[in-house]
Amino acid sequence: MARFIFPLQNILNMKEKLEDQAKNDYSQANMRLREAEEEEERLKRRQAEAEDDLSESLNQALDVLNIKRKEDAVEILKMYVGNQHLVVIQRRREVEIAREKLNEAIKERKTFEKLREHAFEDFVKEQNAIEQKEIDELVSYRHGRV
Repeated sequence: MARFIFPLQNILNMKEKLEDQAKNDYSQANMRLREAEEEEERLKRRQAEAEDDLSESLNQALDVLNIKRKEDAVEILKMYVGNQHLVVIQRRREVEIAREKLNEAIKERKTFEKLREHAFEDFVKEQNAIEQKEIDELVSYRHGRV
């Protein structure tokens, strides 16, 4: 039996590599998103601690300078949390883009795998037809000699 050679095998190999790269990109985007979310949570905890500290300072003896410093710290932390929230939103967009690229890469790879399967089925049919033709020729040759 002849050997099956898929003429688009190089492209299929390239599509598989592109899919692997898309998987890596998606994984890295997810990792960056998790890190950004963890940083946002850390900043929110620091903000809550600073607000609690400010609240305690307001309930104690009035030290205007200390209270002002703590108010400023709370405002700065609010700004950091807001900025970090924007980073998280951007990371989510990056994850979504990476997911779309991964889905597209998977779809392209599957398309070429289907083409390969169809080509192999056609190859098997051709080989079966060739074998059947050889068998018919052999049978007719034998019957012709008898």
